[in-house]
Amino acid sequence: MRILKIACLNLLFYPLFIIFSLTTFVNLGIVVIFSSLFLSKRKVLKLLRQAIRWYGAVIIRILFFPFIRLDYKNYGANDPPGPYLFVCNHRAASDPFLMAVFPYEIIQVVNIWPFRIPALGIIAKIAGYLSVREMPYEEFSLRTRELIGQGVSIAAFPEGTRSRTGAVGNFYGAIFRTALETGAPIVPVCITGNESVPPIGSGWLRPGVIKIHRLPAITSDRYRDFSAFKLKNYVRDIIAREVQAMDQTA
Repeated sequence: MRILKIACLNLLFYPLFIIFSLTTFVNLGIVVIFSSLFLSKRKVLKLLRQAIRWYGAVIIRILFFPFIRLDYKNYGANDPPGPYLFVCNHRAASDPFLMAVFPYEIIQVVNIWPFRIPALGIIAKIAGYLSVREMPYEEFSLRTRELIGQGVSIAAFPEGTRSRTGAVGNFYGAIFRTALETGAPIVPVCITGNESVPPIGSGWLRPGVIKIHRLPAITSDRYRDFSAFKLKNYVRDIIAREVQAMDQTA
């Protein structure tokens, strides 16, 4: 029965994903070109980022269903206003799509490989996604401070690469230096259940439940006296504890 579910998931998902992506990218290109004739660059970028969020939401909530379901819990109902720095653990290649659960204008800090994906990489560059490996920290800092100043939230996966064991790896420090420079609230985001969407070394998706927990924001009054090293380990420990608890209740 499980083999049948895996076959059905992949036979249904990939054709729909390709058709939906091609249709979205063509229409999105037309909309961006047309709107740039009448709107400011800032408004065009906001429109583009909203469209990317909509694109991701359709994939994770409609194209995955019913074989892969989302279990999203928001423990940050009393968070201060954004923009936020979303700090996430990294389980799978599908992690960036999961950021569509958040109802904000968001750009992502990514590794080099997403920019190499045809069409999607081009749109990500236009939208202002940050390839942290391809820019010096001074440029990264300037770009992130500008985005925060414009009210744009930033999502980062500071492990740099997906976990092969499920355990939360060591964090890189760039996004935490940005936090200290801007004072933006840090929102820990914990993801489990998507390590087979798809598994490392395979393109075959597996059915299951993806859990996403948005934890309460860590405000600057709690971390302003930290060093970047202390802050990254502080946030990592919070995420690691929650991820472990989520795995144990899977």
